[in-house]
Amino acid sequence: MLRSLLCIPRAYTANILGVNSPNLQQSRNTFILKRRWPPGLHKKNEPPRALRPRNYVYDFVEDTEVRKKKDIEVVLTTFVEGLGHKGDVVSVKSRYAHNMLLLPGLAVYKTEKNLEKYKRDSDQPEAEKHSSPFAQRTINMIEGKILPIVMNKDEPWVIEKWHIRASLRKAGYYATDESITIPETPIKGPDLSLENKEFNVTIKINGMETATLRCRIHHWSTDPVGKLPYLPEYWKLPSDPIFS
Repeated sequence: MLRSLLCIPRAYTANILGVNSPNLQQSRNTFILKRRWPPGLHKKNEPPRALRPRNYVYDFVEDTEVRKKKDIEVVLTTFVEGLGHKGDVVSVKSRYAHNMLLLPGLAVYKTEKNLEKYKRDSDQPEAEKHSSPFAQRTINMIEGKILPIVMNKDEPWVIEKWHIRASLRKAGYYATDESITIPETPIKGPDLSLENKEFNVTIKINGMETATLRCRIHHWSTDPVGKLPYLPEYWKLPSDPIFS
């Protein structure tokens, strides 16, 4: 069986096919071929017989470049956003592990020695603790967003927590009233002097981390005559804060 299999480097195969390039280098990726008609065994104490032309006919077996590589397990040496805390064992793709974790020093290979060395410490400083691997990513998404708060142009209103919650839900975020902190000074309307002006609210994530959300007031009316003109990409326009 061993004599009927052949592994050919991809670069050598490309040269055979007439693909010539000065930058073409041999790689570890290979084609695995199998002889269609394997040669017979040689007799003892006799010279080997020459191969016949049909012994050089091969069938394709596998291209190792498209072979699915197994995930590898690594131990995190620090908190990594979206993966875990220090000492956590995560399974990731080999290329991602080498380029994004092992080379920057954010993780090491899983061994008994490394598991003991980087075991998760419950007494680590509070600043290094995170409620979940995705908490920091959620904070970045919230703090990088400008949330429109659409209010009625014809009826009186006061900004409340449920206005923020409803606007967040429209943007694809879910928050409870208990996790939202609005400014202590009431924001009342309708008031066109507040149009496109900003105020900040605080969002509590998992009862631990906090994120500051920028909000802009927009007046809306169902009356076609009193409706304000639509401003495309309003978040790119300069805005003044409601509170100094």
